[in-house]
Amino acid sequence: MTEPPKTRRALIVAYDGSRFFGWQKQAGGVPTVQAALEEALSGIAGERIAVTAAGRTDTGVHAAAQVVHFDTAAERPGQAWVRGTNSLLPEGVAVLRVHNVPPHFHARFDACGRRYRYVLQSAPVRSPLLAGRAGWTHTPLDPAPMREAAALLVGTHDFSSFRAAECQAKSPVKTLYSVRLSGTARFMALDLHGNAFLHHMVRNIVGALVYVGSGRLSVAGFAELIAAKSRLKAPPTFMPDGLYLTGADYPPEFGLDTPPLPDWLWPQL
Repeated sequence: MTEPPKTRRALIVAYDGSRFFGWQKQAGGVPTVQAALEEALSGIAGERIAVTAAGRTDTGVHAAAQVVHFDTAAERPGQAWVRGTNSLLPEGVAVLRVHNVPPHFHARFDACGRRYRYVLQSAPVRSPLLAGRAGWTHTPLDPAPMREAAALLVGTHDFSSFRAAECQAKSPVKTLYSVRLSGTARFMALDLHGNAFLHHMVRNIVGALVYVGSGRLSVAGFAELIAAKSRLKAPPTFMPDGLYLTGADYPPEFGLDTPPLPDWLWPQL
């Protein structure tokens, strides 16, 4: 008996990373975004669904616009994949949009760019209202040298100095198309747009920029850190709380435009 033909769909998904142990499904039934999404989609489709994401996120890391794809033989209207799936999802994750895509589309391998934002608060006392939503340091920061150092990251570099020891990427060489620091000395956002990112790369960059902003590392020292291609003398990895995956870029043929940043993801540019 021949199996019914399957179609491929892409979803734009948002989630609160503080409620999950990362994106990737794990043994033991711990709550992950992938496990929750697959269970909900399987309930709507009436068959087992497996999803593939544009990029994996760690525990505590959020997504404003994660892109995933899945295959199914079930025919459902678009609202069933959105509202129906959301009715079965736990708090902290939601499907925003659904797109019909060709069978050769791949959320991970066809992504030609990824975008992240890190939201950072500098204050003597951490605001309890921002817990899990923004990174925090009690040290006063000067954004001017931070911007100067951040500009050095643009281009193609070996980012080994910002790579986690457990990173499984084949090469540490990545390209950052743009890096922008906006906001004030007390509340700022770092936006990075690149072709791909290493494990903990954004959090390690933020940790180094915090050292620059607090005077513990000069801009010249930051440049030397990039050139060193080593984590041995690099500042520690910063907390995940303020990190958001804000989108992924795809060739125009797929019709998947990177959505604008949501109004609530301050500060606005």
